[in-house]
Amino acid sequence: MNSEPMYKLIGVGKEFAGPAERLTVLDNIDLTIEVGESVAILGASGSGKTTLLHMLGTLDAPSSGQIFFAGADLGALDNRRKAALRNRDIGFVFQFHHLLPEFTTLENVALPGIIAGKPKEECMELAREALNMVGLGKRREFTVTTLSGGERQRAAIARAILLRPKALLADEPTGNLDEKNGRMVGELLVALNRDLGMTFVVVTHNIELAGVMGRRLELRSGALYAQG
Repeated sequence: MNSEPMYKLIGVGKEFAGPAERLTVLDNIDLTIEVGESVAILGASGSGKTTLLHMLGTLDAPSSGQIFFAGADLGALDNRRKAALRNRDIGFVFQFHHLLPEFTTLENVALPGIIAGKPKEECMELAREALNMVGLGKRREFTVTTLSGGERQRAAIARAILLRPKALLADEPTGNLDEKNGRMVGELLVALNRDLGMTFVVVTHNIELAGVMGRRLELRSGALYAQG
């Protein structure tokens, strides 16, 4: 049985070139996230929350330090292996759902499986199951343009969990929703974390959403602090 944590960050830093000097966004961060944990990362705008999330998802790389995913050093992977990891082992949910308007809800949710090379009918069956899990089974044949904002975000979550990834990374998943739909999405994420045993890392300004996660961290001045 693999006892490795889902994520282990060792001395992770991130710098960007500024007009006069280099800007340090993340400074020597050490962090361990265990398998099945749900973690919220809070912080002011520009604090580096999204940058950190992108590095966890291999969409960006640290300037220094190492990030391990289930024991694998992400820095040692080439672009092809990183792409495969993002497709199969890491699910993404963003503030904007990024659904394709010309496709039905079912077809949108099935896309990660099709990209992975699975048979189309298997992908459609997985998509039906995922949509049932997020309460959209009856809306699967509708085009996404007919869905409400909350329904679109739930469809995006269904797409993210289609292949049962090891981790789900969410960047402001309730940022575009009203209070009622935001609470519904938060409750859904908690239920999926519990029922699927998937590791969840959520970047958010939403204090209520952060409050239902198992652990809360805050980024301030490039450093990570525990809350509560």
